[in-house]
Amino acid sequence: MTAGKPLVLVAGAGAGLGQSLLARFSDGGFTPIGLGRTRPETVTGQFHEVDLTNEDAAPAIIAQIISKHGPPKVVIHNTAELVIAPFAQTRLADYQRTWGSMVQSAVLLVQSTLQPMVHAGGGTFIVSGATASLRGGARFSAFASAKFALRGLTQSLAREYHPMGVHVCHAILDGIIDTARSRDLHSLDPAKMMKPEDIAEAYWTLAHQPKSTWTHELDLRPASEGF
Repeated sequence: MTAGKPLVLVAGAGAGLGQSLLARFSDGGFTPIGLGRTRPETVTGQFHEVDLTNEDAAPAIIAQIISKHGPPKVVIHNTAELVIAPFAQTRLADYQRTWGSMVQSAVLLVQSTLQPMVHAGGGTFIVSGATASLRGGARFSAFASAKFALRGLTQSLAREYHPMGVHVCHAILDGIIDTARSRDLHSLDPAKMMKPEDIAEAYWTLAHQPKSTWTHELDLRPASEGF
């Protein structure tokens, strides 16, 4: 195990928010390591290509990282699998895919990191939620059902691990994140979209809150967004 900078681990470290999170924590003195199924063109720090739903591969990779760098000080679960379709056209496989990507991956990440964080004296575990964490919209039944489950999981973890020194927080991202992909997908003025670097700054603040004022749930949205 190497000693030195604290470790930040971002699961779902794709282009956009994932890489912005790694960049912000790297600027703040952390060792940034990203996990994801596909390596982005531009990477901050280290990146491990791994299927985060694989119950053999994902824990093994994380164990190797912890063995080398020590337990993470900050872990961020940022995976997503968006399915938009009428209910009649949404297959069981779509529900299984969204649940696997967002909930199963979170369970495996928690199992691999939280206990080591407890033994190391604590840290912060942040989960990226969405509008669908609170409200199931038409044609979003698969996505919303997984996001609801992820929010419930996070609540349970917070109540169990806060007394052990791990700050568990759920961040509701109520808006469209400004990425090249989202600009192609949504006909929306970029000025009304969420900037990944601004979200990353909010996560940085969450990770540095004193124990007397921990936030469990934070909702972020553009000033133009209705709610």
